[in-house]
Amino acid sequence: MSYQAKATLQEIRDAVEIELAAFLSEQSKFLVSISSDLAPVAGALSSFLLDSGKRLRPLFAYCGYVSTGTEVTTPIIRAIASLELLQACALIHDDLMDGSDMRRGKPSIHRHFESLHVQDELEGFAPAYGSAAAVLLGDLALVWSNQMLNSAGLTSTQLHDVMPIHDEMRTELMAGQFLDIHEQTQKTADLNRSKTIARYKSGKYTIERPLHIGAALSGAQSPELFAALSAYGLPLGEAFQYRDDLLGVFGDPSVTGKPAGDDLREGKRTVLIALTDKESTEVMRETSRKYFGAPDLDEHGVKILQEIIVSTGAKEKLESMIDELAEQALTAADNELIGENAHPLLLELAKIATKRSA
Repeated sequence: MSYQAKATLQEIRDAVEIELAAFLSEQSKFLVSISSDLAPVAGALSSFLLDSGKRLRPLFAYCGYVSTGTEVTTPIIRAIASLELLQACALIHDDLMDGSDMRRGKPSIHRHFESLHVQDELEGFAPAYGSAAAVLLGDLALVWSNQMLNSAGLTSTQLHDVMPIHDEMRTELMAGQFLDIHEQTQKTADLNRSKTIARYKSGKYTIERPLHIGAALSGAQSPELFAALSAYGLPLGEAFQYRDDLLGVFGDPSVTGKPAGDDLREGKRTVLIALTDKESTEVMRETSRKYFGAPDLDEHGVKILQEIIVSTGAKEKLESMIDELAEQALTAADNELIGENAHPLLLELAKIATKRSA
């Protein structure tokens, strides 16, 4: 059954890829018809979206759709593929706000355009050019996500049913992003605040809301089904973000595509950091303050912070929390309201979301 679930997910992933490529090709032509100077914009966005990506959000939306026992159609694939453009917007802006140099093993969008400015010997200040480009490309990806959804070929009823959820998801995402940057201004770490950020910045728009969107597109949704999908999606979404927190500190750069300890360099007050602070001695806290959030944090500093995190038991605690949340999700997936075709897919996606190394 696991093999069949993997094959089905790969089939949907491939179908999403095809629809994304077609949409981006059409939009790139339109951009270049406005001005040839927009060719780098079209190229950068297409590369960002097509060169890599797990397509988790469309896959969860697909699961929400088939959980009602409804047969998938091409317009549905186009509609759920639009979630990748929303993800692109979030990542591009997130990298800019965090000052991240790399994404998926390549320069982040703002660094890419900063390099183009230097390479082409343009007038002005290269970092400002890169930052402005990233803001606009992120905005463009957000516009395109809406455009792809609206032009997918859905019926008026489907659009009517899905748009309120789609709008709420985007509001939750932006709220979570603001809470994330606001948290970095606080003088102390707080576990409950960090959990809220994990839920809204990543968990809900990665898993719960895509599940709801898929169910809404089927036309066979119900409040009871939404509740059943939330019981699976919310704990799994938080576990997904906690795994991300661990990878941001302990991940292998050759696999994650980001420098080692990047979250430590950026001073991200994640649940992992809140757990560490809670169990740290005053000496540990003083050492952490010296290194945590330092833009020039080197490998030595990263190792010191990693050792503190491990010695407080925070790493082990977060691993346990991930396992507990994943178990909650798996138990919730075994619900008669969720169609049997969706069960093996939800189990396989739970593994992908919580056991991943990138």
